[in-house]
Amino acid sequence: MLTKRIIPCLDIKNGRTVKGVNFINLIDAGDPVELAKQYAAKGADELVFLDISATIEERQTTLEMVLHVAEQVNIPFTVGGGISSIEDVDALLKCGADKVSINSSAVKRPELINELSNKFGNQCIVVAIDAKKINENWKVHLAGGSIPTDIDLFDWAKEVERRGAGEILFTSMNNDGTKNGFANDALSRLSKELNIPIIASGGAGNMQHFVDTFKIGKADAALAASVFHFGEIEIEDLKEELKKNNIEVRL
Repeated sequence: MLTKRIIPCLDIKNGRTVKGVNFINLIDAGDPVELAKQYAAKGADELVFLDISATIEERQTTLEMVLHVAEQVNIPFTVGGGISSIEDVDALLKCGADKVSINSSAVKRPELINELSNKFGNQCIVVAIDAKKINENWKVHLAGGSIPTDIDLFDWAKEVERRGAGEILFTSMNNDGTKNGFANDALSRLSKELNIPIIASGGAGNMQHFVDTFKIGKADAALAASVFHFGEIEIEDLKEELKKNNIEVRL
């Protein structure tokens, strides 16, 4: 059985880690390189860095950060935010990123998934999907959740898999930052309908939420931010709790 992964997520703005609720009200959560080192030492399986202010000016800052993180940590890490071309991905991988995450750019031009998968291999292409449940239907949102679309979450996830994504990072906007648990109904359906790994994101508030997303949501990995950044859950303790619940993790 494959082990379940615990992934701290660092949202980066102006070179700093930030955290908000429902994608807004951002507060500073520390230096990303220092946080990355701490998480690697504490037993995180992977890291995700999302540059939420990925303008042209920020791009160089991100590349420098990726270089520093690659020097300091020995676990895989994914970088996302503002990636829209083979050149963007090439630069990030050359700086030491293991995977890249694309989101809005993939929705706007789905062929990008094929191009990146063909060029770099699907193992390093993660497609992030931000979706919101509106009147019982999950709809994909773009630009950090600020632009709604009529695209159905499950249809898009299947297309993403067909086009060569190696993994899906699904964030429930309804759950993000609320600490009320992950969107396990949507996750279990995604896991049933797809053959690639699903990373659960949005809603972690306590250890039971992680247990539930692995057992009920059938997620392959669980991603969280503030509960780790502010010391509410220690990764070592979380993994012990998962182990007690017969969930395979790397200790």
